[in-house]
Amino acid sequence: MVSGRRLIKALEADGWEVVRQRGSHVRLRNVTRGAVLVVPEHDEVTKGTLGRILREARLDVDDPRRLLDG
Repeated sequence: MVSGRRLIKALEADGWEVVRQRGSHVRLRNVTRGAVLVVPEHDEVTKGTLGRILREARLDVDDPRRLLDG
């Protein structure tokens, strides 16, 4: 599993920027893609939530691995 903080850092490396945070949920946006994501800043992001975030971010299976490893 991956933590919310680590996922947010990986998304920032892909061009997403943190817009705001309310409680443990962080909102990110990507101007070039015209999209907004909400990422829970939990110790572990569940598999289903991670999949949803990656689909909404339009990342394929290899992109998150590359971003998280880097």
